[in-house]
Amino acid sequence: MRIRIVDAFTDRPFAGNPAGVLLLDAFPADDWLQDVAREVNHAETAFAHPLPPGGDADWALRWFTPATEVDMCGHATLATAHVLHSTGAATGTVRFAARCGILRATADEDGTITLDFPTSSLQEEAVPDGLAEALGAPVVSVHDTSADIGDLLVELPDEAAVRGLAPDARTLGRHSRRGIIATAAAADPAAGYDYISRCFFPNVGIDEDPVTGSAHTALAPFWSGRLGRAELTGLQASARAGLVRTEVRGERTLLTGRAVTVIDGRLLTAP
Repeated sequence: MRIRIVDAFTDRPFAGNPAGVLLLDAFPADDWLQDVAREVNHAETAFAHPLPPGGDADWALRWFTPATEVDMCGHATLATAHVLHSTGAATGTVRFAARCGILRATADEDGTITLDFPTSSLQEEAVPDGLAEALGAPVVSVHDTSADIGDLLVELPDEAAVRGLAPDARTLGRHSRRGIIATAAAADPAAGYDYISRCFFPNVGIDEDPVTGSAHTALAPFWSGRLGRAELTGLQASARAGLVRTEVRGERTLLTGRAVTVIDGRLLTAP
């Protein structure tokens, strides 16, 4: 069985966010999917299989962290679309049936792939007690993404505060269902990005995610509202780092990036 490791939201190997990708004939038992994701040991491993023609979607898609299955994942969807297009298994727009609904991925002539995801709702709330201490930085505002992605979007004073975070993962997980999206406006818009973020998901076994597509479904409307533009570029400033171009279109948000296959091999243990 073929397995690939793809770096997403980057145009070069060993950057962006790595994801495992397996194309299957059907989904086997959940325990096997979880075992593979644990063995791959990246933030997410994507499993996909083709669906009969004529339906609402072309492929079924699921994502597993090393610890659990998740409802939505951007970078592993981008990685899966990259594999489908780079191998000739798909052309144009691919429709995925996932836990969070129908997602679309369109390959563009310039080599980028654009994901069409639901826009996350944002509800401002009071800063939870202990959040600033867990992050190790002052907090400007907090917005709950509710059931959409299960995160708190936390605005910090400036880019330096985001880059300097060294949070306490043990206490950070108490403040949201999935994790924390820390963000601030770019210190210098001429640097090629409009806002910066880092994402921490201890509740699903990921202390810090390198580049998080799903988080940008909340970051995009937040910063589009602040900056007055629908089209923006976000930098996720993890150690690997990656750029996500975002465009808010009402209830949908477009996430555009590149991907690179870095490993193409065989999984020797079948379901």
